[in-house]
Amino acid sequence: MYERSYGTDWETLEKPAATERAFALGVAAVLGEPRPDEYERILETVANSYDRSIVELAYQEGKRKASGQRDDIDDEETVWESLVEDDGPKTTVDEDDVPTGGRDGLPSVLDDLDLLDRPLDDELERERLPEFLRK
Repeated sequence: MYERSYGTDWETLEKPAATERAFALGVAAVLGEPRPDEYERILETVANSYDRSIVELAYQEGKRKASGQRDDIDDEETVWESLVEDDGPKTTVDEDDVPTGGRDGLPSVLDDLDLLDRPLDDELERERLPEFLRK
């Protein structure tokens, strides 16, 4: 099902395409067609560990949703079509849409936290002391 929908003759992928394919691979794995080699190839295309974690989350979400639908629907083709082919994956991970505040979000105090912000201009500037440690 995965190869029919997506094919495997790609050279490079952008992060959204990698995320979509990872979701589909998660669905395919639950439906009895695991493709670990394709999954590893997709993981190798992402630029950094943050993007890799997004792709891994999409894969896990595909597995989770397929498992839930598999309990209700016996036909594998129907599960595949409802999760992947109808409108594409039902899960998108938008890194700019991180909830803040409220019951389901991050505490708003973390919005202004800049402890990990480091200048990348030159090597000496990377090693500077934080403001609160300077006299």
